[in-house]
Order: sequence, then structure tokens, then C-alpha cells
Amino acid sequence: MAGLVLLAGVVLLAVWIVGSYNRLVGMRNQALNGWRQIDVQLKRRHDLIPNLVNAVRGSMDFEKDTLTAVMEARSKALTATGPADAAQKEGQLTQALGRLIAVAENYPTLKSNDNVKMLQEELSGTENKVGFARQFYNDIATKFNTAQQVFPTNLFATTLGFKPAELFEVTDTKDRDVPTVDLSRH
Repeated sequence: MAGLVLLAGVVLLAVWIVGSYNRLVGMRNQALNGWRQIDVQLKRRHDLIPNLVNAVRGSMDFEKDTLTAVMEARSKALTATGPADAAQKEGQLTQALGRLIAVAENYPTLKSNDNVKMLQEELSGTENKVGFARQFYNDIATKFNTAQQVFPTNLFATTLGFKPAELFEVTDTKDRDVPTVDLSRH
């Protein structure tokens, strides 16, 4: 009888471990998918930026430093690896874009240029999508991290190869400053 109870306990433990493992795998895959969704939106953002820079370049000849700063920040953002690095580099790109759009507002020909307006609207929409994707990713990654850290799953999660997901967060306080961008049609 004691042998049956022990066997039942071992079977229940094995079922629980398999179930926990499968749940962690599912959550890890959701976190990876969430990161890929951010990556898709960031790629769209990176693809729009050269078009915007080219659209304003002719009218902003003496603002070359601003245009160069945007393109350099974009180049750095393209090399980002992982959420923390991407957050830092994307924050710098956001600051540079904010400066570009603020400077562009001083040029009446740009404010009335339909191509520039369209690109600014697309960029603004993409920024919103990036924000939603980041929030979704951080929510999923936090759930995944929590599932690994709670007892008793924490006893075997690391042993089975699970690592906490990196959160997409701003680490440089300058990147927390929100640039003033007016995309309204005057």
C-alpha cells in the first residue's frame, strides 16, 4: 500500500513537472513572439526615417547636423541586440526624430508639403504601434519571468534551461524626456 502511495506521488510530481515545463515553453514562445512584433514595428519605423529625411533634406540644407544625427541614431538602432539595447538606442532615435520634426515645423514649405505630412503621420502611427507592441511584450515577458520565479517552479526552471526574458525599458533618464512633436496641420 505504501508503495502505491509513493508511486502515485511520483506520477503526480512527474505530471506536474511536465505541465509546468510545457507552460513555461508556451510563455517563452509568447515572449519571443512579442519581441518579434516589436521588431516588425521598429523595422517599419527604420524604413520610414530615410524617406522623411530625404523629403525634408532639400528644404533644410543648413540643418545638416539635425539630419545627420537622425541617420546616425537610426544606424545605431539597426544594430540593437535584445530589448535593453534596443530600448536605449531607440530612445536616442526618438530624441533625434523629435528634434528633426521640431526643426521642420519652422519651415513653411515643409509644413505644407503633403509628402512630409504623410510621412509624419505614418511615423506617428508606427510610433503608437511600437508603444503597444512594447507594452504587450513587457506584459508577456513579466508573466514568463514570474512563472519561473514562483515556488516550486523556481526549483527546476533554471535547470531546464529557462532564463528570464529581458524587459524593454528605458535605462537612460534623458531618454525618458518626451520630445515635443506637433504633427497637426496648421
